[in-house]
Amino acid sequence: MPLLAASDVPDLTGRLAVVTGASDGIGVHVAGHLARAGADVVLPVRDLAKGRAAADRLRAEVPHARLDVRHADLADLASVAAFAGTLLADGRPVDVLVNNAGVMEPPTRRTTADGFELQLGVNHLAHVALTSHLLPLLAAARGRVTTQVSIAVARAAVHWDDLGWEHGYHPGRAYGSSKLALGLFAAELQRRSAAGGWGVTSTLSHPGVSPTNLLAAQPGLGRDRERLGRRVIAGLSRRGWVVGTVASAALPAVLAATAPDARGGHLYGPRGFQHLGGPPAEQPLYRPLTDRDDARRVWDVSHRLTGTPPTP
Repeated sequence: MPLLAASDVPDLTGRLAVVTGASDGIGVHVAGHLARAGADVVLPVRDLAKGRAAADRLRAEVPHARLDVRHADLADLASVAAFAGTLLADGRPVDVLVNNAGVMEPPTRRTTADGFELQLGVNHLAHVALTSHLLPLLAAARGRVTTQVSIAVARAAVHWDDLGWEHGYHPGRAYGSSKLALGLFAAELQRRSAAGGWGVTSTLSHPGVSPTNLLAAQPGLGRDRERLGRRVIAGLSRRGWVVGTVASAALPAVLAATAPDARGGHLYGPRGFQHLGGPPAEQPLYRPLTDRDDARRVWDVSHRLTGTPPTP
C-alpha cells in the first residue's frame, strides 16, 4: 500500500490522529500512513462492522498499528457531537484531524437527519461541526486540520440563494458547492487561528481523480449501478494514464497533514497533468477558494446551521 517511504512521513509516535471516511477508499490509505508512522488513529465510522473490518486489514499490513474504531454518522449532527464528546471526555489533545469523508452526486435530492441536503450536510456541515467541537483539543496539541476538497471547486460556486438545493437540485453543482464551502471554511480557519493565536494549522488537500467508490453503485444513495465515468477512470488508472490510483490519491492529504513544512492555508494535490494524478505537491489555491468575503460568510452561516462555537 505505501507509496511514500517511511522516511517521508515524520515520526508520529505518541500523536493522536482522527480520520473521517477511513472505512474504505482514500481514508483507509491516509489512516494507514499515519498508523505506519506511529500515530494512534481514531476512525469515526457510520458502519462499525465495516470500520472494524477496515481496521483489521490495516493491522494485517501494519502489525503495530494502534487503531480505535468509534461510531459517528456524518449525516446526523447529534452523532457527530456524541463522537466528539467521547474524545473531549478522554481529554487527550488531537494532533491531526483529516476531514476526508464525503458523498458524491446522489441522483435525487436526499437529506440528512437534520434536514440538510445530503452533500451539504455530510461533506461540509458535519466536518464544520466536528472541527469546531474538537478545537479545544486541537489547540491544546497545536494540531493540524487537513481538509479534503476536490478539483471540482475550481469551477464551483457556493449556492447561496438556496444552500439546501430545495429548488432545481443538480447533483454535480451541489457537490461542488459543498466542497467549496468546506474549503472556504478551512481557509478561514487558518486565518482565524493565526489572528487569534489558537495554534491550529489548517491545510487543504485534494486527491485528484481516482477510481474510488464515490461514483460506484450505492443503492443507499439511489444509484443502482456504477457511473460510466468511474469505469473510464478505473481503466485509465489501471494503465497508469493521467489519473491516479486510490492509494496515490491519498498522498496529498498525508503530505498536508504531516509534512513539517506544509503551510497553513495552502493546497496540496497531485502534481501531474491538470492535477489529476501523480506525486503530491503544493499547488496554487483554486480561485474560488481565495474569496475572503465568501469564506467569512461560510464561517458564520456554517456555525449558525450547526449550532457550534466558532472559537476554541
